[in-house]
Amino acid sequence: MVTKPEKLALLTSGGDAPGLNAAIRAVVRTAAYNGIQVIGVQRGYEGLIEGDFMEMDTEQVGNLIHLGGTILKSSRSQKFKTEQGRNEAYNQLKNAGIKSIIILGGDGTFAGARNFTAEHTIQCVGIPKTIDNDLYGSDYTIGFDTAVNTAMRAIDKIRDTAESHNRIFLVEVMGRDAGFIAMHTGLATGAEAILVPETKTTVDLLIKTIETKKNSKNRSHIVVVAEGDEEGGAFDIAEKLKEALPEYDIGTCVLGHIQRGGSPTCNDRILGSKLGAAAVEAIIDGKHNVMVGEINKEIVYTPFEKAVKQHMELNPCFLQLIRMFSA
Repeated sequence: MVTKPEKLALLTSGGDAPGLNAAIRAVVRTAAYNGIQVIGVQRGYEGLIEGDFMEMDTEQVGNLIHLGGTILKSSRSQKFKTEQGRNEAYNQLKNAGIKSIIILGGDGTFAGARNFTAEHTIQCVGIPKTIDNDLYGSDYTIGFDTAVNTAMRAIDKIRDTAESHNRIFLVEVMGRDAGFIAMHTGLATGAEAILVPETKTTVDLLIKTIETKKNSKNRSHIVVVAEGDEEGGAFDIAEKLKEALPEYDIGTCVLGHIQRGGSPTCNDRILGSKLGAAAVEAIIDGKHNVMVGEINKEIVYTPFEKAVKQHMELNPCFLQLIRMFSA
């Protein structure tokens, strides 16, 4: 028989993402509904090691759902990667009488959680948040929808300038290892080309794509580049294009961290709320060492090992649409 915990810890780790506060709110309120006290951990794994704890209640998470960032703060902890650091973190939880923890993070965070639970008797459930949307075990991760919409609105504005000056614009979006943001924003903004880490796109092919439209009335082009594309970032590719296409005015824009901030979209608020509640229910049901996710509108549980080792793949239909639309 599973014994419901009297309290559980909650932390956010790694890069921030819009919708984290919605998930935090859902965890605290679902836990309170079930008579469980939530102990917030400040600054992620670093705060866990230092015992930077705070009691949380439903009042504390009022008027929170619309805010970006995370009220618990976040960090990347090098010390937690060591056995000594994880031992210190466990002792802090043990001294506080906490045997269950909910962690909001990405693959690096869950790799740490996997090691932590392998070494210590602690019940751990993860909630996927990363704007890259590359975690296996959920159709979408918290923060992705907001990041895509932020990038889309920015590119729409850049398109106005590109058309006014018949200019080629290379817009770099986040995505060191995954091209989900680039693919979605490129499709949504009618980009002439999209460069992502998952597919081989040479500068020569990009040049040919642009040259085929040289005699058209519209000589403006938007090229969306994921920061992890093998041809380099927007500035590297721009230099190659300037050399090959001297007759074109070429501009670059790196959207950077604006994609992480801002008020979360409706989708991210709802996803954060659903996964936050599901994480508490998973704790109550005795599940451990798993990430909660949503696939085909159903809550699913994926072991940390699988969530970390396997990655979401780009939809091949999207790749085909890009090839057709850029012709």
